[in-house]
Amino acid sequence: MSFTGTVKEEVSRLETTKLEDISELSAIIRVAASISDKSINITIENNSVARRTFKLIKNIYNITPSITVRNKKLGKGFTYILNIKNKTRDLLEDLSIYDNNKYLSIPKEYLISDEDSLRAYLRGVFIVSGSVNDPKTSRYHLEFILDDKEYTEFISRLLNTFDLNSKVIKREKNYTVYIKEAEKISDFLRVIKAFSAVMYFEDIRIYRDHKNMTNRLNNCEQANTDKIFMTASKQIKDIEKLYELDMVDLLDDKLKEVIEYRMKYKESSLQELADIISLETGTTITKSGLNHRFRKIKEILEKIENK
Repeated sequence: MSFTGTVKEEVSRLETTKLEDISELSAIIRVAASISDKSINITIENNSVARRTFKLIKNIYNITPSITVRNKKLGKGFTYILNIKNKTRDLLEDLSIYDNNKYLSIPKEYLISDEDSLRAYLRGVFIVSGSVNDPKTSRYHLEFILDDKEYTEFISRLLNTFDLNSKVIKREKNYTVYIKEAEKISDFLRVIKAFSAVMYFEDIRIYRDHKNMTNRLNNCEQANTDKIFMTASKQIKDIEKLYELDMVDLLDDKLKEVIEYRMKYKESSLQELADIISLETGTTITKSGLNHRFRKIKEILEKIENK
């Protein structure tokens, strides 16, 4: 089962209050139903969500929908169609989908008047239109596919009351609300009370963050090693040129000293070389002082080559 399916199955088992159920069902029917004068057809592609929707309708309105099961295209799973033919007008008005002989794009405030109802409404939207990538994949992504710009922007505003930083984009015939930040996706799963999914998501996210940090540190360490090697190689190359020109004996004792130690410890960094010289000679020399001597050697070599 996909991670999206796991999340939907988890929240479909939640025990909720009647007020929460009304808000959730309102969102489900608003997003997933086709409505005519005589019937409501709710099309759902997840078995757990279909069962929950059936239960909500039966418990709240004492209506038993008929169910049609169809194979999806290419035979990948099933589509469940719940059909309601009784009390449709009363149901739609109670769920704030229909009022004063017109359909409402956005429900009335009472359906989301408190935090629990708001969470339930967003849960309903998610289970029939949402998807979320498994955190094991290369990118974090959660989205809702909706059919109306005004309603899409409304859902985005609801999400952002929880500081989820959702965005809206137009895609072909539909609109998409999406969240890309891992922390915000985890927060959304908390909002809809998918707590087991949150634990899984956070475990994977922490592992990935730790792995990425380790890789960055390793890359940084490798870059430093490469830099040390290149610096030492340039210094050795300059020293070898001085030997070729038979100029080393003409240098002062301090420069002869660093030449001797560099040729002895060819792979050491400047700091390591400074520590070795300080320890073995009993005279303290800093990394900066050592670097100054190598610059002086290079300047001498450049003057010789220019002549």
